[in-house]
Amino acid sequence: MAYAHLRDFLDALQKAGELVEITEPVDRDLEITEIADRVSKQPGGGKALLFKNVKDCAIPLCINIFGSDRRMKMALGIQRYEQIHDRLMTLLKATPPTTWKEKLAMLPRLADMASWSPKPVKSGRCQEIVETERPDLNRLPIMKCWPLDGGRFLTLPMVITKHPETGLRNVGMYRMQVYDERTTGMHWQMHKVGAEHFRRAGQRMPVAVALGGDPALTYAATAPLPPMLDELHFAGFLRDKAVETVRCKTIDLEVPADAEIVIEGFVDPAEPLRQEGPFGDHTGYYSLEDDYPVFHVTAITHAREPVYPSTIVGRPPQEDGYLGKATERIFLPLMQLTFPEIVDINLPVEGIFHNLVMVSIRKAYPGHARKVVHGLWGTGQIMFSKFVIVVDENVNVQDPREVLWRVGNNVAPQRDCFFQMGPVDVLDHASEHFAYGSKMGIDATAKWPEEGFTRPWPPDIVMSAEVKQRIDALWDRLGIE
Repeated sequence: MAYAHLRDFLDALQKAGELVEITEPVDRDLEITEIADRVSKQPGGGKALLFKNVKDCAIPLCINIFGSDRRMKMALGIQRYEQIHDRLMTLLKATPPTTWKEKLAMLPRLADMASWSPKPVKSGRCQEIVETERPDLNRLPIMKCWPLDGGRFLTLPMVITKHPETGLRNVGMYRMQVYDERTTGMHWQMHKVGAEHFRRAGQRMPVAVALGGDPALTYAATAPLPPMLDELHFAGFLRDKAVETVRCKTIDLEVPADAEIVIEGFVDPAEPLRQEGPFGDHTGYYSLEDDYPVFHVTAITHAREPVYPSTIVGRPPQEDGYLGKATERIFLPLMQLTFPEIVDINLPVEGIFHNLVMVSIRKAYPGHARKVVHGLWGTGQIMFSKFVIVVDENVNVQDPREVLWRVGNNVAPQRDCFFQMGPVDVLDHASEHFAYGSKMGIDATAKWPEEGFTRPWPPDIVMSAEVKQRIDALWDRLGIE
């Protein structure tokens, strides 16, 4: 399902009873955070919130719109993540046609793929109002989220750049600290694609920042896609409809036509970096000050009656946990192409997504768990994982209690825990060095004689199926609630 724009999605949330409209005057500095934090920690993630009366700002603000399993699936137009899983696998398992009959059968699939490509249009919702003379970021309800934050931050921006040499587009999500009405920081970390574009620029580089639009596009900006895959094309796949784009007014970039707000501007590699932060981050700690490029605003365009989308991060659970869980489910089949032995994977929010990984495998040979751990440490953003726990295929990794039970029983620390140095998240304040530190793999699988285990391995305690069936039939007569 494709939504026409962010307001269309908010209308759907309201009809589904998933949105609370708040008309009480609320300050964008700290107060919205406190409200959203309390709501996001309610069972199931609470409701989405629409603040219609933000003090000193005429533009309403929405937050926690992705903050539940139901709303995350509504945002992607699905009932189950397996729907995306199945579509991906159909594409990935396609083999080149060898006969005319196979080529003809392939045509509908090729037509689908072509229909997902971004579609240029002449005008769009995001440019109903254009301000190039005196663009002013202070007109937007940009939040100061936490008491020690260095200022106000855009927290849900889709940052659009192009590779200076290849022209490949990237849409990433990088926080932006507001310095004044026309400049912000650009917090793209060294491992991010936007940072690579900046390093290669050599001259002033155009940057566009889109806010809102179909929520599938906002999700796509957070997805761990390879650099050669355009997030707008991926969003087209998710919504099964092309993302329409319009050309910016002051820079040579295209932006989603259905965005609520677009901020146009540039970064200049010749300009000195500027201190950015602190910022209350998704780790639950403040990420401290560091130097990042300065983004200069050349224009702000928006819909006639825009809604400003925002989010907060902090001690989990928060809204971003549901975005992370969607990524876990959607990208599992891609991981299984490289690691066919993987049965399931869990990135618990308490482990800050990629810092702690629980994975179940079909163990086929001695040392198999170690092979998987080292393979994951060399794969995409999961390379940042500090702890990888491997269990057997019969273990439900979506239940951390079961995983911990297996770790407590199956692991001899000296034999089954192993260490490696490598890249870690730049936000990891505990690492030995900036962006580089130690990692631990834990083999919690049942041990084989070939792995040096010479004693008998005990079976799990499980009741027989026959007794279970007899008690199932008897249960309602026992008087047990």
